[in-house]
Amino acid sequence: MSQEEESAIKKPDLDAEDATESFYLRYYSGHQGRFGHEFLEFDVELNEDKKSAFSKMSDIVTDPEEQFNLITKNLQEVLNAQIIKDILEKRERPLKVYWGTAPTGRPHCGYFVPMTKLADLLKAGCEVTVLLADLHAFLDNMKASLEVVNFRAKYYEKVVKSILKSIGVPIEKLKFVVGSSYQLTEKYTLDIFRLSNIVSQNDAKRAGADVVKQVANPLLSGLIYPLMQALDEEHLGVDVQIGGVDQRKIFVLAEENLQSLGYKKRAHLMNPMVPGLTQGGKMSASDPNSKIDILEEPKQVKKKINTAFCAPGVVEDNGLLSFIEYVVLPIQELNKGAGQFEFPIDRPEKFGGPITYTSFEQLVKDYKEEKLAPPDLKTGVADAINVLLAPIREDFKNDPEFQEAQTKGYPAPVPEKKKVKKVKDKGSRHPGAIKKAEAAGDASGADEAAEKLKEAKLEESK
Repeated sequence: MSQEEESAIKKPDLDAEDATESFYLRYYSGHQGRFGHEFLEFDVELNEDKKSAFSKMSDIVTDPEEQFNLITKNLQEVLNAQIIKDILEKRERPLKVYWGTAPTGRPHCGYFVPMTKLADLLKAGCEVTVLLADLHAFLDNMKASLEVVNFRAKYYEKVVKSILKSIGVPIEKLKFVVGSSYQLTEKYTLDIFRLSNIVSQNDAKRAGADVVKQVANPLLSGLIYPLMQALDEEHLGVDVQIGGVDQRKIFVLAEENLQSLGYKKRAHLMNPMVPGLTQGGKMSASDPNSKIDILEEPKQVKKKINTAFCAPGVVEDNGLLSFIEYVVLPIQELNKGAGQFEFPIDRPEKFGGPITYTSFEQLVKDYKEEKLAPPDLKTGVADAINVLLAPIREDFKNDPEFQEAQTKGYPAPVPEKKKVKKVKDKGSRHPGAIKKAEAAGDASGADEAAEKLKEAKLEESK
Protein backbone atom coordinates (compact mmCIF):
# COMPACT_ATOMS: atom_id res chain seq x y z
CA MET A 1 0.00 0.00 0.00
CA SER A 2 1.38 3.43 -0.97
CA GLN A 3 1.98 6.21 1.52
CA GLU A 4 -0.78 8.27 -0.11
CA GLU A 5 -3.29 5.55 0.76
CA GLU A 6 -2.52 5.89 4.45
CA SER A 7 -4.50 8.54 6.27
CA ALA A 8 -3.40 10.51 9.31
CA ILE A 9 -6.02 10.76 12.03
CA LYS A 10 -5.54 13.59 14.53
CA LYS A 11 -6.72 13.21 18.09
CA PRO A 12 -5.83 16.53 19.76
CA ASP A 13 -7.64 15.81 23.04
CA LEU A 14 -6.24 12.32 23.58
CA ASP A 15 -4.34 12.02 26.86
CA ALA A 16 -1.22 9.87 26.67
CA GLU A 17 -2.25 7.96 29.81
CA ASP A 18 -5.55 6.91 28.25
CA ALA A 19 -4.10 6.08 24.85
CA THR A 20 -4.34 2.55 23.54
CA GLU A 21 -1.95 1.04 21.02
CA SER A 22 -4.64 0.43 18.41
CA PHE A 23 -8.35 0.65 17.75
CA TYR A 24 -10.88 -0.19 15.05
CA LEU A 25 -12.84 2.41 13.06
CA ARG A 26 -15.91 1.78 10.89
CA TYR A 27 -16.82 4.88 8.87
CA TYR A 28 -19.98 5.49 6.81
CA SER A 29 -18.92 6.77 3.40
CA GLY A 30 -22.21 8.56 2.67
CA HIS A 31 -22.58 6.53 -0.51
CA GLN A 32 -25.21 3.94 -1.37
CA GLY A 33 -23.96 1.27 -3.73
CA ARG A 34 -25.41 -1.83 -5.31
CA PHE A 35 -25.97 -3.56 -1.98
CA GLY A 36 -26.93 -0.50 0.08
CA HIS A 37 -24.91 1.84 2.30
CA GLU A 38 -21.15 1.44 2.04
CA PHE A 39 -18.66 1.68 4.88
CA LEU A 40 -14.91 2.18 5.11
CA GLU A 41 -13.12 0.10 7.73
CA PHE A 42 -9.74 0.85 9.30
CA ASP A 43 -7.30 -0.73 11.71
CA VAL A 44 -5.76 2.28 13.45
CA GLU A 45 -2.32 2.37 15.11
CA LEU A 46 -1.19 5.25 17.34
CA ASN A 47 2.06 7.03 16.60
CA GLU A 48 4.76 7.32 19.26
CA ASP A 49 3.58 10.80 20.31
CA LYS A 50 0.19 9.30 21.29
CA LYS A 51 -1.41 12.41 19.72
CA SER A 52 -1.82 11.20 16.16
CA ALA A 53 -2.32 7.92 14.38
CA PHE A 54 -2.02 6.25 11.03
CA SER A 55 -4.36 3.74 9.50
CA LYS A 56 -4.53 1.37 6.59
CA MET A 57 -7.49 -0.35 5.02
CA SER A 58 -8.56 -3.40 7.01
CA ASP A 59 -8.46 -6.85 5.43
CA ILE A 60 -12.10 -7.37 6.44
CA VAL A 61 -14.14 -8.89 3.61
CA THR A 62 -16.98 -6.62 2.43
CA ASP A 63 -18.41 -8.45 -0.60
CA PRO A 64 -21.63 -10.23 0.53
CA GLU A 65 -20.87 -13.43 -1.38
CA GLU A 66 -17.33 -13.64 -0.02
CA GLN A 67 -18.63 -12.88 3.48
CA PHE A 68 -21.17 -15.71 3.27
CA ASN A 69 -18.53 -18.17 2.03
CA LEU A 70 -16.23 -17.21 4.90
CA ILE A 71 -19.02 -17.43 7.50
CA THR A 72 -20.05 -20.92 6.36
CA LYS A 73 -16.53 -22.23 5.71
CA ASN A 74 -15.63 -25.61 7.30
CA LEU A 75 -19.05 -26.00 8.94
CA GLN A 76 -20.91 -29.29 9.17
CA GLU A 77 -24.38 -27.77 8.81
CA VAL A 78 -26.17 -24.43 8.39
CA LEU A 79 -29.82 -23.81 9.28
CA ASN A 80 -31.71 -20.87 7.71
CA ALA A 81 -28.84 -19.66 5.53
CA GLN A 82 -31.17 -17.20 3.77
CA ILE A 83 -31.41 -15.11 6.95
CA ILE A 84 -27.65 -14.57 6.78
CA LYS A 85 -27.68 -13.76 3.06
CA ASP A 86 -30.48 -11.20 3.44
CA ILE A 87 -28.63 -9.26 6.15
CA LEU A 88 -25.32 -9.34 4.26
CA GLU A 89 -26.87 -8.18 0.98
CA LYS A 90 -28.77 -5.28 2.57
CA ARG A 91 -25.51 -4.07 4.15
CA GLU A 92 -27.38 -1.87 6.60
CA ARG A 93 -25.50 -3.29 9.58
CA PRO A 94 -23.06 -6.07 10.47
CA LEU A 95 -24.32 -9.62 11.03
CA LYS A 96 -24.58 -10.29 14.78
CA VAL A 97 -23.40 -13.72 15.98
CA TYR A 98 -22.94 -15.33 19.37
CA TRP A 99 -21.01 -18.37 20.54
CA GLY A 100 -21.64 -19.67 24.04
CA THR A 101 -19.72 -21.97 26.33
CA ALA A 102 -20.73 -23.34 29.74
CA PRO A 103 -17.75 -23.32 32.15
CA THR A 104 -17.92 -26.90 33.40
CA GLY A 105 -14.84 -29.13 33.05
CA ARG A 106 -11.42 -27.79 32.04
CA PRO A 107 -11.28 -26.62 28.39
CA HIS A 108 -9.46 -28.88 25.93
CA CYS A 109 -7.80 -28.68 22.51
CA GLY A 110 -11.15 -29.09 20.78
CA TYR A 111 -11.77 -25.43 21.64
CA PHE A 112 -9.42 -24.46 18.82
CA VAL A 113 -12.24 -25.40 16.39
CA PRO A 114 -14.72 -22.66 17.44
CA MET A 115 -11.85 -20.20 17.93
CA THR A 116 -10.78 -20.48 14.28
CA LYS A 117 -14.44 -20.04 13.31
CA LEU A 118 -14.63 -16.85 15.38
CA ALA A 119 -11.65 -15.61 13.36
CA ASP A 120 -13.59 -16.25 10.12
CA LEU A 121 -16.62 -14.39 11.49
CA LEU A 122 -14.55 -11.37 12.48
CA LYS A 123 -12.88 -11.28 9.07
CA ALA A 124 -16.34 -11.33 7.49
CA GLY A 125 -17.18 -8.16 9.43
CA CYS A 126 -19.55 -9.80 11.94
CA GLU A 127 -20.21 -8.49 15.43
CA VAL A 128 -19.29 -11.45 17.63
CA THR A 129 -20.36 -12.03 21.24
CA VAL A 130 -18.82 -14.74 23.43
CA LEU A 131 -21.27 -15.89 26.12
CA LEU A 132 -19.76 -17.33 29.30
CA ALA A 133 -22.83 -19.28 30.37
CA ASP A 134 -22.23 -19.56 34.12
CA LEU A 135 -25.83 -20.39 35.04
CA HIS A 136 -25.93 -23.11 32.37
CA ALA A 137 -22.87 -24.66 34.02
CA PHE A 138 -24.59 -24.49 37.41
CA LEU A 139 -27.64 -26.29 35.97
CA ASP A 140 -25.63 -29.04 34.28
CA ASN A 141 -25.49 -31.58 37.15
CA MET A 142 -21.90 -30.69 37.98
CA LYS A 143 -22.61 -30.16 41.69
CA ALA A 144 -20.42 -27.05 41.79
CA SER A 145 -21.36 -24.02 43.87
CA LEU A 146 -22.07 -20.70 42.18
CA GLU A 147 -18.87 -19.32 43.72
CA VAL A 148 -16.81 -22.07 42.07
CA VAL A 149 -18.68 -21.61 38.78
CA ASN A 150 -17.83 -17.88 38.85
CA PHE A 151 -14.12 -18.71 38.99
CA ARG A 152 -14.58 -21.25 36.20
CA ALA A 153 -16.21 -18.56 34.06
CA LYS A 154 -13.17 -16.34 34.64
CA TYR A 155 -10.88 -19.25 33.79
CA TYR A 156 -12.77 -19.91 30.54
CA GLU A 157 -12.53 -16.24 29.60
CA LYS A 158 -8.77 -16.31 30.14
CA VAL A 159 -8.46 -19.52 28.10
CA VAL A 160 -10.57 -18.22 25.20
CA LYS A 161 -8.63 -14.95 25.01
CA SER A 162 -5.29 -16.76 25.23
CA ILE A 163 -6.21 -19.21 22.44
CA LEU A 164 -7.40 -16.38 20.19
CA LYS A 165 -4.24 -14.34 20.79
CA SER A 166 -2.06 -17.40 20.12
CA ILE A 167 -3.58 -17.84 16.64
CA GLY A 168 -3.51 -14.14 15.81
CA VAL A 169 -7.19 -13.19 16.30
CA PRO A 170 -7.79 -9.58 17.50
CA ILE A 171 -9.74 -10.02 20.75
CA GLU A 172 -10.52 -6.30 21.08
CA LYS A 173 -13.25 -6.80 18.46
CA LEU A 174 -15.00 -9.45 20.57
CA LYS A 175 -17.65 -8.80 23.20
CA PHE A 176 -17.61 -11.03 26.30
CA VAL A 177 -20.84 -11.43 28.29
CA VAL A 178 -21.41 -13.44 31.49
CA GLY A 179 -24.81 -15.14 31.41
CA SER A 180 -25.90 -14.18 34.93
CA SER A 181 -25.51 -10.49 34.03
CA TYR A 182 -28.87 -10.64 32.23
CA GLN A 183 -30.35 -14.10 32.90
CA LEU A 184 -31.53 -13.08 36.39
CA THR A 185 -33.52 -10.07 35.19
CA GLU A 186 -37.30 -9.86 35.47
CA LYS A 187 -37.82 -9.92 31.69
CA TYR A 188 -35.64 -13.00 31.16
CA THR A 189 -37.29 -14.85 34.05
CA LEU A 190 -40.74 -14.09 32.66
CA ASP A 191 -39.63 -15.40 29.25
CA ILE A 192 -38.54 -18.67 30.89
CA PHE A 193 -42.06 -19.04 32.31
CA ARG A 194 -43.65 -18.14 28.96
CA LEU A 195 -41.49 -20.62 27.04
CA SER A 196 -42.09 -23.39 29.59
CA ASN A 197 -45.80 -22.91 28.93
CA ILE A 198 -45.45 -23.97 25.28
CA VAL A 199 -42.56 -26.48 25.32
CA SER A 200 -43.41 -30.01 26.46
CA GLN A 201 -41.32 -31.96 28.93
CA ASN A 202 -40.42 -34.49 26.22
CA ASP A 203 -39.32 -31.75 23.78
CA ALA A 204 -37.12 -30.08 26.40
CA LYS A 205 -35.58 -33.41 27.41
CA ARG A 206 -34.89 -34.38 23.80
CA ALA A 207 -33.37 -30.96 23.03
CA GLY A 208 -30.81 -31.25 25.81
CA ALA A 209 -30.04 -34.96 25.37
CA ASP A 210 -26.70 -34.42 23.57
CA VAL A 211 -25.57 -31.46 25.68
CA VAL A 212 -26.85 -31.74 29.26
CA LYS A 213 -24.94 -34.20 31.46
CA GLN A 214 -27.03 -37.37 31.62
CA VAL A 215 -27.57 -39.10 34.97
CA ALA A 216 -29.66 -42.03 36.21
CA ASN A 217 -32.10 -39.77 38.07
CA PRO A 218 -32.28 -36.56 35.95
CA LEU A 219 -33.02 -33.23 37.63
CA LEU A 220 -35.46 -30.55 36.55
CA SER A 221 -32.47 -28.29 35.78
CA GLY A 222 -31.77 -30.37 32.67
CA LEU A 223 -35.09 -29.23 31.20
CA ILE A 224 -34.46 -25.53 31.94
CA TYR A 225 -31.02 -25.56 30.27
CA PRO A 226 -32.20 -25.81 26.60
CA LEU A 227 -34.95 -23.22 27.19
CA MET A 228 -32.36 -20.72 28.41
CA GLN A 229 -30.04 -21.37 25.47
CA ALA A 230 -32.90 -20.72 23.06
CA LEU A 231 -33.84 -17.45 24.82
CA ASP A 232 -30.22 -16.24 24.83
CA GLU A 233 -30.54 -15.55 21.09
CA GLU A 234 -33.22 -12.93 21.76
CA HIS A 235 -31.73 -11.40 24.89
CA LEU A 236 -28.28 -11.04 23.30
CA GLY A 237 -29.89 -9.41 20.25
CA VAL A 238 -28.20 -11.60 17.64
CA ASP A 239 -29.08 -12.92 14.19
CA VAL A 240 -27.08 -16.15 14.41
CA GLN A 241 -26.00 -18.66 17.04
CA ILE A 242 -23.00 -20.90 16.41
CA GLY A 243 -22.11 -24.10 18.24
CA GLY A 244 -21.08 -27.70 17.77
CA VAL A 245 -23.28 -30.08 15.82
CA ASP A 246 -24.22 -31.61 19.20
CA GLN A 247 -26.27 -28.42 19.80
CA ARG A 248 -28.56 -29.09 16.83
CA LYS A 249 -31.61 -30.20 18.85
CA ILE A 250 -31.48 -27.03 20.96
CA PHE A 251 -31.20 -24.93 17.79
CA VAL A 252 -34.30 -26.65 16.38
CA LEU A 253 -36.14 -26.04 19.68
CA ALA A 254 -35.36 -22.32 19.34
CA GLU A 255 -36.50 -22.21 15.70
CA GLU A 256 -39.78 -23.96 16.48
CA ASN A 257 -40.76 -21.96 19.57
CA LEU A 258 -39.28 -18.44 19.76
CA GLN A 259 -41.71 -17.09 17.18
CA SER A 260 -44.59 -18.12 19.47
CA LEU A 261 -43.24 -15.56 21.95
CA GLY A 262 -43.18 -12.88 19.26
CA TYR A 263 -39.44 -13.18 18.58
CA LYS A 264 -37.80 -13.63 15.19
CA LYS A 265 -36.29 -16.84 13.83
CA ARG A 266 -32.49 -17.02 13.79
CA ALA A 267 -29.92 -18.80 11.65
CA HIS A 268 -27.70 -21.49 13.18
CA LEU A 269 -24.15 -22.53 12.32
CA MET A 270 -22.73 -25.89 13.42
CA ASN A 271 -19.06 -26.80 13.75
CA PRO A 272 -17.95 -30.43 13.39
CA MET A 273 -17.05 -32.23 16.62
CA VAL A 274 -13.46 -33.37 17.14
CA PRO A 275 -13.44 -37.10 18.04
CA GLY A 276 -11.94 -38.00 21.41
CA LEU A 277 -8.69 -39.87 21.98
CA THR A 278 -10.56 -43.01 23.02
CA GLN A 279 -12.50 -45.14 20.55
CA GLY A 280 -15.84 -43.50 19.73
CA GLY A 281 -17.34 -40.34 21.22
CA LYS A 282 -16.27 -36.70 21.14
CA MET A 283 -13.50 -34.80 22.91
CA SER A 284 -15.25 -33.77 26.13
CA ALA A 285 -14.31 -31.36 28.93
CA SER A 286 -15.87 -33.73 31.48
CA ASP A 287 -13.93 -36.84 30.33
CA PRO A 288 -10.19 -36.47 31.06
CA ASN A 289 -9.28 -39.60 29.08
CA SER A 290 -10.85 -38.28 25.87
CA LYS A 291 -9.07 -34.93 25.72
CA ILE A 292 -5.85 -32.94 25.85
CA ASP A 293 -6.20 -30.21 28.48
CA ILE A 294 -5.41 -26.72 27.21
CA LEU A 295 -2.63 -26.42 29.84
CA GLU A 296 -1.38 -30.00 29.53
CA GLU A 297 2.39 -30.33 29.99
CA PRO A 298 4.43 -31.49 26.93
CA LYS A 299 5.31 -34.89 28.42
CA GLN A 300 1.69 -35.54 29.35
CA VAL A 301 0.57 -34.55 25.84
CA LYS A 302 2.90 -37.14 24.31
CA LYS A 303 1.81 -39.75 26.83
CA LYS A 304 -1.90 -39.23 26.07
CA ILE A 305 -1.37 -39.15 22.30
CA ASN A 306 0.71 -42.34 22.46
CA THR A 307 -2.19 -44.14 24.17
CA ALA A 308 -4.83 -42.71 21.79
CA PHE A 309 -6.87 -45.09 19.65
CA CYS A 310 -5.35 -45.07 16.15
CA ALA A 311 -5.85 -48.25 14.11
CA PRO A 312 -3.42 -48.74 11.17
CA GLY A 313 -4.93 -47.70 7.84
CA VAL A 314 -8.26 -46.60 9.38
CA VAL A 315 -9.12 -42.98 8.59
CA GLU A 316 -12.81 -42.94 9.61
CA ASP A 317 -13.42 -41.59 13.14
CA ASN A 318 -9.67 -41.19 13.58
CA GLY A 319 -9.29 -38.55 16.30
CA LEU A 320 -5.71 -37.66 15.33
CA LEU A 321 -6.48 -37.10 11.63
CA SER A 322 -9.58 -35.13 12.63
CA PHE A 323 -7.47 -32.90 14.86
CA ILE A 324 -5.18 -32.11 11.93
CA GLU A 325 -8.16 -31.44 9.64
CA TYR A 326 -10.23 -29.30 12.01
CA VAL A 327 -7.51 -27.57 14.06
CA VAL A 328 -4.03 -27.60 12.49
CA LEU A 329 -5.13 -26.99 8.87
CA PRO A 330 -7.54 -24.07 9.58
CA ILE A 331 -5.00 -22.33 11.84
CA GLN A 332 -2.30 -22.58 9.18
CA GLU A 333 -4.69 -21.21 6.54
CA LEU A 334 -5.63 -18.42 8.94
CA ASN A 335 -2.00 -17.38 9.38
CA LYS A 336 -0.50 -18.28 6.00
CA GLY A 337 -3.39 -18.09 3.54
CA ALA A 338 -5.84 -20.47 1.87
CA GLY A 339 -4.40 -23.78 0.72
CA GLN A 340 -1.29 -23.47 2.89
CA PHE A 341 -0.42 -26.62 4.84
CA GLU A 342 2.79 -27.89 6.37
CA PHE A 343 2.89 -30.85 8.74
CA PRO A 344 6.34 -32.13 9.76
CA ILE A 345 6.81 -35.60 11.28
CA ASP A 346 10.08 -36.45 13.01
CA ARG A 347 10.15 -40.06 11.83
CA PRO A 348 13.11 -42.31 12.80
CA GLU A 349 15.69 -42.93 10.05
CA LYS A 350 15.07 -46.68 10.06
CA PHE A 351 11.45 -46.03 9.02
CA GLY A 352 12.26 -43.53 6.28
CA GLY A 353 13.47 -40.47 8.21
CA PRO A 354 11.74 -37.12 8.84
CA ILE A 355 8.97 -36.15 6.41
CA THR A 356 6.92 -32.97 5.87
CA TYR A 357 3.48 -33.11 4.29
CA THR A 358 2.30 -30.09 2.29
CA SER A 359 -1.10 -31.61 1.52
CA PHE A 360 -3.59 -32.94 4.05
CA GLU A 361 -5.10 -35.18 1.38
CA GLN A 362 -1.71 -36.81 0.75
CA LEU A 363 -1.23 -37.37 4.48
CA VAL A 364 -4.61 -39.14 4.71
CA LYS A 365 -3.84 -41.17 1.58
CA ASP A 366 -0.48 -42.34 2.95
CA TYR A 367 -2.03 -43.30 6.26
CA LYS A 368 -4.84 -45.21 4.58
CA GLU A 369 -2.33 -47.10 2.44
CA GLU A 370 -0.23 -47.71 5.61
CA LYS A 371 2.75 -45.83 4.21
CA LEU A 372 2.50 -43.74 7.37
CA ALA A 373 2.40 -45.76 10.60
CA PRO A 374 0.33 -44.85 13.71
CA PRO A 375 3.42 -44.16 15.91
CA ASP A 376 4.71 -41.63 13.35
CA LEU A 377 1.31 -39.93 13.03
CA LYS A 378 1.15 -39.72 16.83
CA THR A 379 4.60 -38.11 16.95
CA GLY A 380 3.53 -35.42 14.46
CA VAL A 381 0.25 -34.67 16.26
CA ALA A 382 1.89 -34.50 19.70
CA ASP A 383 4.51 -32.05 18.39
CA ALA A 384 1.82 -29.93 16.68
CA ILE A 385 -0.28 -29.77 19.86
CA ASN A 386 2.70 -28.73 21.97
CA VAL A 387 3.48 -25.91 19.53
CA LEU A 388 -0.13 -24.67 19.81
CA LEU A 389 -0.21 -24.90 23.61
CA ALA A 390 3.18 -23.29 24.30
CA PRO A 391 1.99 -19.62 24.20
CA ILE A 392 -1.08 -20.48 26.29
CA ARG A 393 1.07 -22.14 28.96
CA GLU A 394 3.25 -19.01 28.92
CA ASP A 395 0.21 -16.75 29.41
CA PHE A 396 -0.87 -18.87 32.36
CA LYS A 397 2.61 -18.78 33.89
CA ASN A 398 2.74 -14.97 33.74
CA ASP A 399 -0.83 -14.17 34.81
CA PRO A 400 -1.69 -14.49 38.56
CA GLU A 401 -5.42 -13.98 37.85
CA PHE A 402 -5.34 -16.84 35.35
CA GLN A 403 -3.71 -19.05 38.00
CA GLU A 404 -6.16 -18.02 40.72
CA ALA A 405 -9.14 -18.73 38.45
CA GLN A 406 -7.84 -22.25 37.83
CA THR A 407 -7.03 -22.96 41.49
CA LYS A 408 -10.38 -21.74 42.82
CA GLY A 409 -12.42 -22.93 39.86
CA TYR A 410 -11.00 -26.45 39.99
CA PRO A 411 -9.92 -27.03 43.60
CA ALA A 412 -8.09 -30.24 44.40
CA PRO A 413 -10.54 -32.91 45.59
CA VAL A 414 -10.55 -33.47 49.35
CA PRO A 415 -9.90 -37.17 50.09
CA GLU A 416 -12.75 -38.84 51.94
CA LYS A 417 -11.99 -40.13 55.43
CA LYS A 418 -12.17 -43.90 55.66
CA LYS A 419 -14.83 -45.10 58.04
CA VAL A 420 -13.52 -47.31 60.84
CA LYS A 421 -15.83 -50.24 61.34
CA LYS A 422 -16.89 -50.55 64.96
CA VAL A 423 -16.91 -54.03 66.52
CA LYS A 424 -20.30 -54.70 68.02
CA ASP A 425 -20.48 -55.82 71.64
CA LYS A 426 -22.93 -58.73 71.40
CA GLY A 427 -22.92 -59.46 75.12
CA SER A 428 -22.73 -62.97 76.60
CA ARG A 429 -26.09 -64.40 75.56
CA HIS A 430 -25.80 -64.53 71.78
CA PRO A 431 -25.40 -67.94 70.05
CA GLY A 432 -21.82 -69.16 70.30
CA ALA A 433 -20.98 -67.11 73.37
CA ILE A 434 -20.71 -70.23 75.62
CA LYS A 435 -18.29 -71.98 73.22
CA LYS A 436 -16.13 -68.86 73.08
CA ALA A 437 -16.08 -68.71 76.86
CA GLU A 438 -15.07 -72.39 77.07
CA ALA A 439 -12.32 -71.84 74.52
CA ALA A 440 -11.12 -68.87 76.51
CA GLY A 441 -11.17 -71.06 79.65
CA ASP A 442 -9.10 -73.77 77.96
CA ALA A 443 -6.61 -71.15 76.88
CA SER A 444 -6.29 -69.77 80.40
CA GLY A 445 -5.82 -73.33 81.76
CA ALA A 446 -3.02 -73.98 79.30
CA ASP A 447 -1.34 -70.74 80.32
CA GLU A 448 -1.53 -71.76 83.98
CA ALA A 449 0.10 -75.19 83.28
CA ALA A 450 2.91 -73.55 81.32
CA GLU A 451 3.60 -71.20 84.20
CA LYS A 452 3.85 -74.10 86.72
CA LEU A 453 6.25 -76.01 84.42
CA LYS A 454 8.47 -72.95 84.18
CA GLU A 455 8.60 -72.63 88.00
CA ALA A 456 9.52 -76.34 88.35
CA LYS A 457 12.49 -75.96 85.99
CA LEU A 458 13.76 -73.01 87.98
CA GLU A 459 13.66 -75.07 91.20
CA GLU A 460 15.69 -77.90 89.60
CA SER A 461 18.35 -75.50 88.39
CA LYS A 462 18.91 -74.34 91.95
